[in-house]
Amino acid sequence: MKIYSGDTWTLEELRDQVVDTGRRSLLVPAADSKKAVLAAFGEALDFPEHFGVNLDALNDSLHDFADAISDDGAEPLTVIWEVPAAFRGDRSFGIICEILQDAEAYAGKDLAVIAVLL
Repeated sequence: MKIYSGDTWTLEELRDQVVDTGRRSLLVPAADSKKAVLAAFGEALDFPEHFGVNLDALNDSLHDFADAISDDGAEPLTVIWEVPAAFRGDRSFGIICEILQDAEAYAGKDLAVIAVLL
């Protein structure tokens, strides 16, 4: 997982970089609580209705998502996650980062994650 400062890079610049490397991008919008962040991932990544909006469900759903993008035959995907300052102080921020890194490792080249610190 790569981490960028929103003061240094705009979302447009990051998206352009992603496209220039032959990847598609998907944005997970900013949210300031654990529950809102999990819901934002669920909505942006189109997790199933039964997504439990908890850390275990995020881990499981990301692995399923990684399997799906590996099998869809499309360009690799980079997820761009907007992270507001208010959420970076939340204890779950580090756990979510670990879950995202694990999903990247699981998916290989098919999935990358960029966190943009706002």
